[in-house]
Amino acid sequence: MSAVLTEEAAPVRAQLPDRGARAVLALARFEARKLLLTVPVVIAFVAYVAWIVWRTRSSWDGYPALQDVDRATQSMPMLVGLAVLLGAARAVVRSERHGTEHHFGVLVLRPWQRTAGHALSVAPAALLTAVCVAGQFGWEALKPGAVGHGSPAELAVGPLTVLGFGTLGVLLGRMTRSAFAAPLLVVVLLFVFVMGTGASEESGLSWLAPVVSVTGPDTLPSDLMGRPAAWHALYLAGAALCLAFLAMAFSGGRGAFVRTGLALSLAAAVTGGVLQARGVEPSPELTAARERASTHPDLRCTEHGGSTYCAFPEWGPRTGTWAGIVDRVQAVAGGAAHDQALVVRQRIDARYGPGTDTAIPASTERHRVTVGTAWGGNRIPEFSSAVAAVLVVGTEEAGSELCDGRMVTVMWLSLSWQDDPMGALRRVRLDDSVSGSAIVLSPTNPLSMTEGQTDVVRRLLENPPAGTGARIKKHWAELTAPGVTTAHVAEVLGVAKPEKADSCED
Repeated sequence: MSAVLTEEAAPVRAQLPDRGARAVLALARFEARKLLLTVPVVIAFVAYVAWIVWRTRSSWDGYPALQDVDRATQSMPMLVGLAVLLGAARAVVRSERHGTEHHFGVLVLRPWQRTAGHALSVAPAALLTAVCVAGQFGWEALKPGAVGHGSPAELAVGPLTVLGFGTLGVLLGRMTRSAFAAPLLVVVLLFVFVMGTGASEESGLSWLAPVVSVTGPDTLPSDLMGRPAAWHALYLAGAALCLAFLAMAFSGGRGAFVRTGLALSLAAAVTGGVLQARGVEPSPELTAARERASTHPDLRCTEHGGSTYCAFPEWGPRTGTWAGIVDRVQAVAGGAAHDQALVVRQRIDARYGPGTDTAIPASTERHRVTVGTAWGGNRIPEFSSAVAAVLVVGTEEAGSELCDGRMVTVMWLSLSWQDDPMGALRRVRLDDSVSGSAIVLSPTNPLSMTEGQTDVVRRLLENPPAGTGARIKKHWAELTAPGVTTAHVAEVLGVAKPEKADSCED
């Protein structure tokens, strides 16, 4: 009896790069569909869209500056990103939770290729975020009062944030194999984002966060923003890709594709991170441009109805709106003020960059009125009050020192023609009141109202006696004479005298 020895050939895994790539894409499509239909992601996108609709309908009172709008698209995608992180991490460890990991050994895909499929599956969520960002920005850009220019790099932050959070979820799933790691990380990130909102935008370290928001009362021209937005976008893109390739490396990917991708993405992230930190400090050219815009701006001037309106080029379309307010104020004025030619100049203080709240000093030139870069809402009665004060006393500086009965005339000119005079009175006062003494806001130095002046103005606006407008014009010289008392103004206009006499100390 003889024995025949046969050697069984070991199975050879065929190298099928084309079929492997197709399989990765097929897995990515499958996982992307499941990811987009998970409850947290659906809720996050529904909340995101609802927030866009709720906010954009009345944002900036219909007068947005697009260099502010692009940054306003960045915060809410972080909510979507956290949901995608959670969903991607759970998808990676699904086979571990269900005990099916050993079945994947018979597939054409190796572990690192499966990880690549999971990393690609977060891309549709980032693309859907980009659609939402484009919708929000486009809605604002189509408003009739929109001015300025948006930055593509700023608009890319939202989608890149979602992409980065998604790949972080994939890496977390491959590193920990735990279903509880992702929820814990989401809680930690929420805490960090909430507690880190006060970080200084001037710090280079703050730009390591996905979103660096700079908010302020006024908008700068787009060429003076000085934010390293392009480098920040490169940093976010490089970080997202680096996380994806790290996840493949943790899954056993040691080939040239993974090593090269990891090296290039890491180089992009480091380059963007370093250059964005350097870009926080304004260049000498930007500093000089901001200084010129603050002290000797290059404005474009145009005439409307005899008055001159000078604005930065991006705000040129808004001069007609300012002229409409000036016309309404002058329509209720008397004497020479009714036809007085004014010069309305746009003024900013850009020397400290965006987000700073710097007071603009009142002008000492006669018949000069300052207007800022923000418009709509409270800015309208603030501007009309500045116009009225210049028509009554001649200069903005003199208006800020006004404390006699002429203040009643100023507030009548500013508010009587508005749709809701009492609402405008409330909004233009610092404490949102309609009684007592208060500060009246304006584009430059504020004005002030005593308690007695407030009483008379409130009576005039709530229930004006018949012919009040005609009395204003008939007794214009008397009502605008220096030193006229509030009691005398009330008598001339036919309303009850105030209980308290004028006092500048109020």
